[in-house]
Amino acid sequence: MYQHDALYVGGAWVRPSSAERFEVENPATEQVIGYVPAGTAGDVGVAVGAARAAFPAWSGLSREARADHLAALLDRLTQRRDEMAALITAEMGAPATLAAAVQVGLPLRVLDSYVQMLRTPQEPTRVGNSVVVHEPVGVVGAITPWNYPLNQSMAKIAAALAAGCTLVHKPSEVAPLSAFFLAQIADEAGLPPGVYNVVSGDGPRAGEPLVSHPDVDMISFTGSTRAGRRVAELAAQTVKRVALELGGKSANVILADADLAAAVKVGVANCLLNAGQTCTAWTRMVVPAALLDQAVELAVTAAAKYAPGDPTDPATRLGPLVSAVQRNRVLEYIDIGIAEGARLVLDGRQGVPTTGYYVGPTIFADVAPGARIAQEEIFGPVLSIIAYQDEDDAVGIANATPYGLAGAVWSADVAHAMAVAGRMRTGQVDINGAAFNHRAPFGGYGQSGIGREFGEHGFAEFCQVKSIQLPEG
Repeated sequence: MYQHDALYVGGAWVRPSSAERFEVENPATEQVIGYVPAGTAGDVGVAVGAARAAFPAWSGLSREARADHLAALLDRLTQRRDEMAALITAEMGAPATLAAAVQVGLPLRVLDSYVQMLRTPQEPTRVGNSVVVHEPVGVVGAITPWNYPLNQSMAKIAAALAAGCTLVHKPSEVAPLSAFFLAQIADEAGLPPGVYNVVSGDGPRAGEPLVSHPDVDMISFTGSTRAGRRVAELAAQTVKRVALELGGKSANVILADADLAAAVKVGVANCLLNAGQTCTAWTRMVVPAALLDQAVELAVTAAAKYAPGDPTDPATRLGPLVSAVQRNRVLEYIDIGIAEGARLVLDGRQGVPTTGYYVGPTIFADVAPGARIAQEEIFGPVLSIIAYQDEDDAVGIANATPYGLAGAVWSADVAHAMAVAGRMRTGQVDINGAAFNHRAPFGGYGQSGIGREFGEHGFAEFCQVKSIQLPEG
């Protein structure tokens, strides 16, 4: 049992103001495995005060000194990576192999990238008689989701700390255990008191007070578009900076000259990654009408290899959804797809474990581009296959949602694929299954959000730009 009775504030474990707590459930077993405090506005205020007090010293360190601190955090997290991966599997159901390689492996690489960035000398930019400098924005409130609890946290924490900011971190109350483990690791690594603080709680009682707090200079939020709108609304009252990484409904555009078998196989894998609980998932497969039947057959064959199972088994590729609420949401969308007239060619309601919040791979064909299952983020292992008539039609379908976070194009001609990618209104596009790059900017168009994470662009989100004019001559 992971029992957390205290919050991590000012470099110490402190009692929360309320005795209320959130239970954390293992979605594969439906058993309670721990609990965390239900933080309040008072707890948020204390944490913000600690972050504000720590800001002058932390922001005043040299880049090399901050790099040393982050390197110590990296070393300690690397030493305990197996424990962290097992914890994430337990709290949100990620299969063990995925938890090790992506849920923990990727954030380690992200943290290392900022250590290396800080150790690369950087000179101020000159523009005429002006020196342009970048300074930390100040105290950051980081609100993170449950689907990639460490990675989505590290995208904010590493960049903000590297820039010289201090943080108050509110993890999701659904999967908060990894944040408490990270706080323990940060403490063991000797991160100065108040630089990183953790206050668990729900949105109304902890998240909204953090967003509204006048001593918080910036909010970095990852979550649903609905919640992102609320964050933007509250942040506007104090005119603080906001970075939002929100939902997605990404299109996998397969051109007529593509390697169809490869495009479908990789597309199915992408859609089912993390049980479909991935904001960048290619949940719409857009294929030439003449190849629709072949694509459907290939997709069903590929998806059959993702049998839902015990996430602690290294052979498992598809674990449970994070909660009963999320499972029921996905099941509701399957019913919606059927009611809309889409053809259910693989039914994920069948053959799943009786214990745990499982939905198997689900594939719809003959999906209308405007159908709800093709427009709304389901956040589960559900793929919609949509036929197009010509390339303009394919691009139109790809762009015909409120979102614009990710996407893919497949073609035998990379230059042709690049041209199509250039017409897609989305923050990132993969050509022929190219690998994710954690040093490149990540973020969305439209209702997928505001701002960018990772690499230099992620670093810049946490900086203010100042111009210093020098006298001529």
